[in-house]
Amino acid sequence: MRILITGCHGQVGYCLTQQLSVDESITVLALDRENLDITNQEAVNNAVAEFQPNIIINAAAHTAVDKAEEEVELSYAINRDGPNYLAQAAQRVGAAILHISTDYVFEGNKVGEYQEADTTNPQGVYGESKLAGEIAVANACDKHIILRTAWVFGENGNNFVKTMLRLGATRNELSIVGDQFGGPTYAGDIAHALIQIANRIKGDDVEYGVYHYSGLPHVSWFEFADTIFDAAVKQNIILSKPSLTSITTDQYPTPAKRPSNSRLNTDKITNCFDIKASDWTAALNNIQAYKG
Repeated sequence: MRILITGCHGQVGYCLTQQLSVDESITVLALDRENLDITNQEAVNNAVAEFQPNIIINAAAHTAVDKAEEEVELSYAINRDGPNYLAQAAQRVGAAILHISTDYVFEGNKVGEYQEADTTNPQGVYGESKLAGEIAVANACDKHIILRTAWVFGENGNNFVKTMLRLGATRNELSIVGDQFGGPTYAGDIAHALIQIANRIKGDDVEYGVYHYSGLPHVSWFEFADTIFDAAVKQNIILSKPSLTSITTDQYPTPAKRPSNSRLNTDKITNCFDIKASDWTAALNNIQAYKG
């Protein structure tokens, strides 16, 4: 099996590259933005035609939610046009494409968990551009898996866990938003899920379409931070836990609107692929890995 990975230095791309490197039956071409600009259609076509992958995993994205409100053209170039070019190239060589998307495609105010078939209604440029990417991928390549996830953290790149550890080392008190809820998702678990799907595609035993994959249990950002600091103190990463105060979204304004509900239902991916939700609390057992 030949797998082309884009965004190999991002949170998920890094874990994908690490996990696939130990499987000698898979030939991997892992590319970052310096090696492949996915917004350059000719470059994408050339890379795919030369490597002839069976599967393309697109882990590249413009994920700076607030910056996206100003960097509109860049957001659409990376989140819509790039995936479109990759999907078109995949279709030409008969490959499947696995594309990572986000909870931000939803309005974020539903009561309960979001299902794959729920109506999308993004509230900002990031979500709008990611939804446009989903549509482009689905239209361009018959063999597509769109994997929506949320609250991603990992050893590589910037994320909430790293931010909390950095702040917790220097501050005695922190205010954390407590009225936004979702499922923290370990990037390594996303990578493992994508590899499981890829192996099923190899056997031609897969139902293509949209899937949700994120972590359980669902918590607020405040509860997530509380768990992070408990793990950090227990593992002697910080000496003492800072005092945490739960605040509302209104008390922490941001340029882009955040969803109050990012809970994704993961029953479909469990039923179709036997892939369980990310166990994010277990991923904090080696919290030293997220320092720096």
